[in-house]
Amino acid sequence: MTGKQVGRLNIRGNYGVVGDQVWGRVALKKSNQTVAEMLRGAGYQTAFIGKWHLGVPQDVTTWAAGRGFDYAVQEQWGEKAEGGTFDTREHWVNGREDSIFYDYTQYDCLDEFRTELALKFLDEKRDTDKPLFLFMSYRSPHAHEFNLRKNSRYLEHGWPEIERRHAARITMLDEQVQRLLDKLESMGELENSLILFTSDNGPTGENGHDYEHFSSSGGFRGYKRDMYEGGVRVPLIATWRGRIQPGTTCAQPAAFYDVMATCAEAAGIDAPADTDGLSLLPILQGRKSAHHDHLYWELQVRKEAENFRQGVRLGDWKGVRYGAEGAIELYNLKSDAAETLNVAADHPERVEQIRALMEAGSQPVSFFPHAGGSKQSSE
Repeated sequence: MTGKQVGRLNIRGNYGVVGDQVWGRVALKKSNQTVAEMLRGAGYQTAFIGKWHLGVPQDVTTWAAGRGFDYAVQEQWGEKAEGGTFDTREHWVNGREDSIFYDYTQYDCLDEFRTELALKFLDEKRDTDKPLFLFMSYRSPHAHEFNLRKNSRYLEHGWPEIERRHAARITMLDEQVQRLLDKLESMGELENSLILFTSDNGPTGENGHDYEHFSSSGGFRGYKRDMYEGGVRVPLIATWRGRIQPGTTCAQPAAFYDVMATCAEAAGIDAPADTDGLSLLPILQGRKSAHHDHLYWELQVRKEAENFRQGVRLGDWKGVRYGAEGAIELYNLKSDAAETLNVAADHPERVEQIRALMEAGSQPVSFFPHAGGSKQSSE
């Protein structure tokens, strides 16, 4: 959303230390420009539908509508400013101007409901005098979702019920993407639309689902919230009719902080000067592209020091550290993509190079006291 790697942001996980050592939600700083704010400033109409986890429930200015989206429909959870708690089925429009209730008995899944909202937006609120940036923050296959409507998908396979429903969720998500593509086709916009489809992390292992049942990590080690490849390596599917050759594949590593620069180039504008990202358009179009000398990840799962995690990709090398003072593990992804053999003892100079990148990549921030070499800041 910001074009910055996470170690430069004030959000390093779902929750941080706020107030009197309370483990709670942290809002993205207003000084961090979002991709929506960038594109709206370039004359785009901007829209967001789905899950927004970059604000706090009590401050509506931190919701999607306050961060650059002209039209925003999002769920909310947690405590209200006036007391009481939000019903997560309620979807709030443009902050709290209005709301739309998700009746899960009327839809096959939550993402069907959200796609209906998107299609209605395109029919009724689309400003055809402006180009459009639409961010669909789909939920599937997430653990925290109301039950699917009763269906018989994949019963013939004899899978455990939790796994059958997981597979059904993924198929339903595919169907929602197809509905959006069909809508853009009918509007004559596919030739004028760059579409990116990806996941924000590896497969989930929550609510009883076995992430290994369908080999969802693709043979890589780990899953959601891991620094191993199974937690951070995900596919990106891109399409732009007439601009991206169908069937093209590329193995060049990239990161989510490349999205902002990519959108900027597609829009014909400059990305913010302080972005960490590089535009992916050249490699998507088969042209020579700049590439990162390394990639950096950081995550605070819970507030204890042992739950601080870091990862660095440096060419074929991968460094992983679990715990603020944990030992750095080292893997050669060229010969060991599954990260089964820790070769840190054999390459101390590479470990020190990884350590320096971890220290440089993690800036101190008060909400996450183990970041930045455990140094506090007043931010």
